[in-house]
Amino acid sequence: MRPYVTVNLAMSADGKISTRERRQVRISGARDFGRVDTLKAQQDAIVVGIGTVLADNPSLTVKSPALREERRKEGKDEDPVRVVVDSQARTPWGADILRRGTGERVIAVAESAPRERVEQLRELATVLVTGTEQVDLDQLLRELHRKGIRRLMVEGGGTLIWGFFSRGLVDEFCTFVGPVVIGGKDAPTPADGEGFLREQDFVRLEPPTVTECDGGVMLRWRVRQG
Repeated sequence: MRPYVTVNLAMSADGKISTRERRQVRISGARDFGRVDTLKAQQDAIVVGIGTVLADNPSLTVKSPALREERRKEGKDEDPVRVVVDSQARTPWGADILRRGTGERVIAVAESAPRERVEQLRELATVLVTGTEQVDLDQLLRELHRKGIRRLMVEGGGTLIWGFFSRGLVDEFCTFVGPVVIGGKDAPTPADGEGFLREQDFVRLEPPTVTECDGGVMLRWRVRQG
């Protein structure tokens, strides 16, 4: 068993999620920020890769006081569980994801992660060890399900999102497409990584729901199963 997995991101009209320098840029606006905050509040956990933590230092907290209060009334922490996929335990000691907000933090590392760094992270987070050199995402999701996590949102970056898609672990794909062109052959895309070589291996999506928002469009796809 595993959680229901939603990938959520914003990308430019030409399919880039940041610049070629991997510098965070604002693609969406206030309406989409509100949508994402609501989506976060509906999750049991939010997961990012270590690259996103090092580049953007996100807190992944719920921002709206009303949404935080709603979670409290439901007997939950104000923020979902925050999860970092960090094979070699590189999460900085002072990272916002460890220091800001409420609720449990989980760092997923591989068996090869340096023991000293793993023990340091255990002082601030639950550490789950899966995989030999790289975190085993299938095993991680099973472990999270055993911890009671039923709804999980993947926030990035592109390498982690590719890992989820390539293993058939995504149920829903939500993306805001903003009215900008970033360009650059080396600029990251929503699903970086090796990519599928054969057409029969491509991930197939159901027809999307489309909503105009902040001068762009919000697309919501269900992943076609089977």
